Amino acid sequence: MSKPNIVVIYCDDLGYGDLGCYGSDAIGTPHLDALAADGVRFTDWYSNSPVCSPSRAALLTGLYPAKAGVSHILGGKRGTGGLKPEAKTLAERLKPAGYRTALHGKWHLGSAEGAKPNARGFDEYFGFHAGCIDYYSHIFYWGVPHVNPVHDLWSNREEVWHDGEYMTHLITDKSVEFIERNREQPFFLYAAYNAPHYPMHAPDKYMQRYSHLPRDRQLMAAMISAVDDGVGDIVAALKRAGVYENTIVFFSSDNGPSSEARNYLDGTEDVYYGGSAGIFRGHKASLFDGGIREPAILVYPDRIPAGQVCEEAGMMADFVPTALEFAGLAAPAAGEIDGSSVVAMVTEKAATPHRQLFWEYGSQLAVREGKWKLVLGGKLDFDRTQPDAVHLSDLEADPGERVNRKDEYPELASRLEKDVRDWYAGLVPAE
Repeated sequence: MSKPNIVVIYCDDLGYGDLGCYGSDAIGTPHLDALAADGVRFTDWYSNSPVCSPSRAALLTGLYPAKAGVSHILGGKRGTGGLKPEAKTLAERLKPAGYRTALHGKWHLGSAEGAKPNARGFDEYFGFHAGCIDYYSHIFYWGVPHVNPVHDLWSNREEVWHDGEYMTHLITDKSVEFIERNREQPFFLYAAYNAPHYPMHAPDKYMQRYSHLPRDRQLMAAMISAVDDGVGDIVAALKRAGVYENTIVFFSSDNGPSSEARNYLDGTEDVYYGGSAGIFRGHKASLFDGGIREPAILVYPDRIPAGQVCEEAGMMADFVPTALEFAGLAAPAAGEIDGSSVVAMVTEKAATPHRQLFWEYGSQLAVREGKWKLVLGGKLDFDRTQPDAVHLSDLEADPGERVNRKDEYPELASRLEKDVRDWYAGLVPAE
């Protein structure tokens, strides 16, 4: 069998509760629902960070974010550094095996010359370097106060202008074109949508579809539906090219829904309520599950049985070794990455390869072991705090992490705290 194509479709600030196949009663996502039916839908898949740059670093390198050199949100100023040179991306691992590689959309892993996509294994790049842009002018307005706005749209290393064209549609169109041009060789396509990250922009046809919803939810639903249509177009292109059955398609998002006031564009400082984390506690920037548990779909018709719902735990860093194993390529050397292949998990219904999953972000730490989850210094988003410095949850009985069990299980809480602090202390070797 020829090497499989690999397609990663990644969203930005997408909540667990905002897809039809994950229980949304307001947002229709027929293309993503159909994709989930073709493979496996994960219920317990985690981002490696509750914010964008670190999550993307883990996805592409298989490393915990700090080991990849990206443990925080990178700024938008031109020349910003990013991924460590030694943190190899999936694109860099696939190119020697004959893969054609492309990224369309959001990079957010550095804009210095050595950190740009074309320097990190991507043959083709169309998109933006920073964390977010206006969907129609493609200008980056958010960053350090008093920094001038900067236009941020590139075709490889050349700045390009597509004023008035909706970014979600541009990403879709470029992705479809790439598939049509590369059907005769194995390819890796990373379609990195910036939706539904702020600013909240959507074409009128999608807004009209949800005219019955309150405006904050209407905007969210409209932006997600535009992505859903894009997923439908990408899948249709794979089928037209005759390569869908031999293509690995992975869909997920970098972190949970944002509650930032700037989302809504109404000038208030109120929390934004447009995105839904479903039953989970917390939003973007939180190490409670609302910030890190993500919708995730994995499809490979030639190898993965359809119609699965997998409740075993996985994380973004698992995608690199999973893709390499499916492609028949050598696994990274022991200790070179932190992720583990989930091939057996999705083809043989094996248990998760992880005994524990760890997180760090700012002043927060977290660990999951089986049904138990410990959060230290947990926050609800960037700014909102909660009273428990140590919070132990039984995720089977309380998936929303509302009940603190640390006083009932003090020895377990103490051991898990030691485990996560030891992990954090050894995360980045001393210089």
